[in-house]
Amino acid sequence: MPMSRLPASAPSAGFTVNELAACVIAREIRDDDLIFVGVGTNGRAFTLAVGIPLTAARLAQLRHAPGATVYWGNLLDPDLSRMPDNLRQDSLTRWQAAACPADTGFKCDMLARGRFDVSFESAAQVDRWGNLNITAIGDYDHPKVRLVGCLAQPEHLAFVRRPIIVVDLDRRTFVDQVDFVTSVGHRVRGTPRREFGLPGPGPALVVTDKAIFDFGADGGMRLRSLHPGVELDDILARMGFAPEIPAQIPVTAPPEAEELRLLRDVIDPNGVMMRV
Repeated sequence: MPMSRLPASAPSAGFTVNELAACVIAREIRDDDLIFVGVGTNGRAFTLAVGIPLTAARLAQLRHAPGATVYWGNLLDPDLSRMPDNLRQDSLTRWQAAACPADTGFKCDMLARGRFDVSFESAAQVDRWGNLNITAIGDYDHPKVRLVGCLAQPEHLAFVRRPIIVVDLDRRTFVDQVDFVTSVGHRVRGTPRREFGLPGPGPALVVTDKAIFDFGADGGMRLRSLHPGVELDDILARMGFAPEIPAQIPVTAPPEAEELRLLRDVIDPNGVMMRV
């Protein structure tokens, strides 16, 4: 059931998993970054693909990266200090922005030219090498589920400097090998991404509701930190493969009091962006 705020990651934590994710992502954003935020459908999918990334971008602007700029939908540099009270079409068309290019090809051209520093990705399947699938579950010609299709996601992982994957940790999502490679991660069936001639370095980070992952020297997914109150066994039970695990596993740094104040009172006081 939709709620204004999700339960905290631990009963005594005092923050939600959405707030934690937004803070983790905000700390990854650098001043003057150009950030690509894609589109979402609704419910949890919207929160992961759009709500948390936009909120994190604004938090970064307020804390340490005032020059960071977002390109979302057809809006270049929307005024994140004035988040809409709702996300109806009328709200979006009236959202003040530096520009509103109507041609989708403009964004694709910017992607291919390597103009974006950060992009946010969500997917139905993610494998150990960071390959993403938003095309089909099962055999492509006779799928169990036909998904949304590639959109511009292949270009994101091909050209963006620091793609960040935002997805909930679930065994159906974290699979040993994706059924269809919509977007190339660090290896595809043993072949390193450099052999495909892709200029970008590949996915940099995976932010989930239970833990944070990055990628090791061989391109395999690596556990970077566990969220407060989460045990390693719970992580491994939710994955279809074993990530690289460090000898000492850090705990994800929790939100600071000022970060929580900004998220709750300044950036998204109506809970529009991170309600589910």
